[in-house]
Amino acid sequence: MMRRDRLVLAATLTAIFSADLYFILLPKLRSVGQGSGHFCQCGPNNLTLPRHGGLATPQLSNWTSGQLDGTTPGPADGGSKLGRLFAHPLYNIQPPVLGLEERLLQAEQLMEYYRRKVSRWERHMKLYSEAAAMSNISVTEHEVTFDPDASWLKFHLGISRYALYSRDDPAIPQLVKDMQSMAVVSADYTQDEKALKGACDCTQVVKPSGHHLKLALKMQNFAKAMFKPMRQQRDEETPEDFFYFVDFQRHNAEIAAFHLDRILDFRRVPPVAGRLVNVTGEVLQVTHNEDLRAVFFTSPANNTCFFAKCLYVCKTEYAVCGGPDQLEGSLSAYLPSLSIAPRISIPNPWIRSYTFTGREEWEVNPFYCDNIKQLYPYNSGNRLLNIIDMSIFDFLTSNMDRHHYEIFNKFGDEGFLLHLDNARGFGKHSQDEMSILAPLSQCCMIKRSTLLRLQLLARPEFRLSDVMRESLEGDPLQPVLSEPHLLALDRRLQKVLRAVHRCVRRLGKDEVITKDFVKSTARPQTATEMKRVR
Repeated sequence: MMRRDRLVLAATLTAIFSADLYFILLPKLRSVGQGSGHFCQCGPNNLTLPRHGGLATPQLSNWTSGQLDGTTPGPADGGSKLGRLFAHPLYNIQPPVLGLEERLLQAEQLMEYYRRKVSRWERHMKLYSEAAAMSNISVTEHEVTFDPDASWLKFHLGISRYALYSRDDPAIPQLVKDMQSMAVVSADYTQDEKALKGACDCTQVVKPSGHHLKLALKMQNFAKAMFKPMRQQRDEETPEDFFYFVDFQRHNAEIAAFHLDRILDFRRVPPVAGRLVNVTGEVLQVTHNEDLRAVFFTSPANNTCFFAKCLYVCKTEYAVCGGPDQLEGSLSAYLPSLSIAPRISIPNPWIRSYTFTGREEWEVNPFYCDNIKQLYPYNSGNRLLNIIDMSIFDFLTSNMDRHHYEIFNKFGDEGFLLHLDNARGFGKHSQDEMSILAPLSQCCMIKRSTLLRLQLLARPEFRLSDVMRESLEGDPLQPVLSEPHLLALDRRLQKVLRAVHRCVRRLGKDEVITKDFVKSTARPQTATEMKRVR
């Protein structure tokens, strides 16, 4: 009897020692090995992840098929880190050849739509000019010409199943440049603000979308852009007592989000440019909306101001003012009209509670993602992985206001997510809101391409803050972000990589990292095939 007890005790001690060795001692030895600079390159699929502690720079490792060799190409354009980043093999992987079904719009379809728009515009302007003359209203009229080779049309035609634009599409930098200088021929409230007219409920704690003033501006060549005016100085942080759902919308956050999206190679944010707008000459004098004309006034400081036509913001203290007429803001290129490229808005599974006391299930249930993985459309394909991409993007910008996302109807479940409305980002540079990363930390999944690019941007020879600073220098409103906000990007990037590392330690990289590259010679993967790869 005593001998059997000794055997049981010995077996128990052996099991405990083995567990300690496997779960505690071995990981520490691996960390020591990595810290000394010696790590194993065991094969083409090796991926070295960052150490768990500190802010160590992760290593970018090799990948299959010889496309990525982990080397950094020589300087393509002198000392430009951004140029070297975009010359890296990770940013030069050939996508599949686009067929008709992979493109959002066809040229003939788009041109016919705008020919009808031009005709309606000309009829409308003729009638409005006659009515304005009879009412002694002064309206500035600009000559409008429809250019079938305009950069904004090329942007619309370049939208595909995989992104809003290709990596090397020359129409995008041209469109950004055009938005900075094109003549404005018409100004109006946006459609969502018009929908609020007469429907504003001042008893609501959380106001409906649109209570932060924004305008739709039409340009001389029929381009259309959304104007968001400046509401907060660069060096101001969002007050600590502000809830995310009553925070300011920041024009510079929209600009910075476009550049960050491009640097991450998501290409899911429409082009955005900063611009100084003359609110008298480029808004008041060209608007045909009497409601908009009625909210202009001159402040005691002799500045031209205007406000939104809604019950809870139709007060002068909510107005935006020029100085005296010049007003800084962002211009975001409109996507194709819903009548030719319908989109659907879908609630984010990780939506936040928009009340002072409420909490959502994901905030209290650490196994929430297990339930989401069983639900359509997150149980197959890449939708959940795209949600995780979006959460990483939002965490880097510190945007907590992602209550919905949009997709193009044509591309169905396999389409990419649009990262629209990023104006509530970059509010606090001194705080990192870890709850934004809940999709990543709860689901423990990430695209291999996303992870490799994040690792690349953590390298000293690139560094996310440096390439962002360089990219933003091209905007006329520079500096778009203050230095503390730029440095916060590096800090948050390390936290994303450590979150992935924790998942890999717990589940193994084969369960966490999903291969998502498709060679140009291969057909796109189906949902079943993608699941099998994992």
